[in-house]
Amino acid sequence: MGFDYALVHLFYTIPPAIALTFLYRPLLTRLDVYKILFLITIAVVATTPWDSYLIQNRVWTYPANAIVGPTLFRIPAEEIFFFVIQTYNTSLLYLIFSTPTFHPVYLCGKTVNDGRALRKWRWLGQAILLLGILSGVNLVIKKGEGFYLGLILVWAGPFILLLWTLAYQFLIGLPWTNTILPITAPTLYLWIVDTLALRRGTWVIESGTKLGWHLWDGLEIEEAVFFLATNVLIVFGLVAFDNALAILQTFPHMFPNVPVLPSPIMLVQALLVPITKYDEGRIEGLQEALERLRKKSRSFYLASGVFQGRLRIDLVLLYSFCRVADDLVDNAGSVIEAKHWITQMNRYLNYAYTKDDKRDSYSMEEFVKATFPPSAQAALILLPTSYLSPRPLYDLLKGFETDLEFSSGGSPFPIVDESSLQIYASRVAGTVAEACIELVYHHTSAPVTEAERHNIVKAGGQMGIALQYVNIARDIKVDAQISRVYLPTTWLKERSLVPEDVVKAPETSHTEVLRQRLLDQAMEIYFQARAAIELLPLEARGPMRVAVESYMEIGRILRKPGYRVKAGRATVPKLRRLEVAWTALCR
Repeated sequence: MGFDYALVHLFYTIPPAIALTFLYRPLLTRLDVYKILFLITIAVVATTPWDSYLIQNRVWTYPANAIVGPTLFRIPAEEIFFFVIQTYNTSLLYLIFSTPTFHPVYLCGKTVNDGRALRKWRWLGQAILLLGILSGVNLVIKKGEGFYLGLILVWAGPFILLLWTLAYQFLIGLPWTNTILPITAPTLYLWIVDTLALRRGTWVIESGTKLGWHLWDGLEIEEAVFFLATNVLIVFGLVAFDNALAILQTFPHMFPNVPVLPSPIMLVQALLVPITKYDEGRIEGLQEALERLRKKSRSFYLASGVFQGRLRIDLVLLYSFCRVADDLVDNAGSVIEAKHWITQMNRYLNYAYTKDDKRDSYSMEEFVKATFPPSAQAALILLPTSYLSPRPLYDLLKGFETDLEFSSGGSPFPIVDESSLQIYASRVAGTVAEACIELVYHHTSAPVTEAERHNIVKAGGQMGIALQYVNIARDIKVDAQISRVYLPTTWLKERSLVPEDVVKAPETSHTEVLRQRLLDQAMEIYFQARAAIELLPLEARGPMRVAVESYMEIGRILRKPGYRVKAGRATVPKLRRLEVAWTALCR
């Protein structure tokens, strides 16, 4: 009896597990736990017979003075625990880097993401893996010095081949931080741990079954291949899992009802769907929506990474719609053209919320393609109007009409007083917040009364107003450049100013005082509405905190002298945004 192997865990495998758990804990979901347990179960079940065979055939051994004693099929308890802890650590590392990834945009159709071109890579990968498996069979048959390496290739190769065949598109297309990094980092670490253990004699590879080659002094080539292969198996398994989830969540026409924890059978069914059945227009629309979000709002782009499943998809689509509608109006060549697009957007909403039997003979998609420019079409077609209330969307267009009043000529500036400011902010931002909460309740099953839901949606509208006030406070100079002043005219009069003065000189001590006044009101509304976030369903609570706090941090930055300005706007440094998001999730 000894504790050498147990000490390996105590000093080298458990500490990383604790650190990774602490780091990922705020993001951990039921689905993540399901993934990890699923992978651990497969790892233990698949590795136990193989490991037992190696021990029985004395490919490797464990000195009696290095292990505590209990065994399962001759496998020491410490070794069984290694199956678990390695899978756990590698899985957590993968989740840390893959959680922000929006997996639906990596699905490959016949033309989207070069789906057909990727087939040659599938065949190449399959050929290489088959060659490795056959080489392993040859080494096992010979039963010579390559016996151990052959057993590794024969055991791991078929699993890797299966996962590659099912998920090669994701394995090739995902960022390297989702694939290469979570394989190489734990592999290098375990190579070092294994080197130390071999030198101490914690476990021994018997001579006659190994090639005698070393990756470096003290690390047998077989052990290096083993840890590389096992981490490849873990990450490939997780990628295949996420590939299946992406298919289930992206195509509701094929999988209308997807449980929070889909069964293994459902996951396999998803992976077996041929790419010819993918809705390529939806994939391309999601790609456009994500790129629009990434370019236009770093705060909400960061926050979107912590929402899950179809809720995340619909929130991205909602933002895309709002941004497209805003751009159609703002980028119009004239007021007449801008009014034309608002009219067309109202027609679009009328059409979307008209029952099918009362519509014209052509479909929604046909209507959109006949009416709107190509850059706007996907955002309109994919907006989930079937479970979004129409009122917030119509009110959003009214907010755009207010923007046009700045260009009407001869009219007074439309933001006359605090009341008109509040109405405007409610229309352009409060409505969006209400729609977001509607999506939250559509995609979650938390019990809530109609009265409670009404109050939470109302509070969400108020929070939207607070965020818009921060937006206005940030963009005083940018808005002035296009002759817009959203500071109430009554406030300006108190300081003997008119809106035209702000247009000419947006950065004065007077406007700075008014900026801080507007931020005071934003913070007041924020503190009043913030408690409602804690009443949201659990799966949306943390992500919604991130969305709100990431944007409110802009307001906090604006209160500090010497804040960083980029393109005329105050910005929050990336590390600070990550810190704010982390704090919001941990709350």
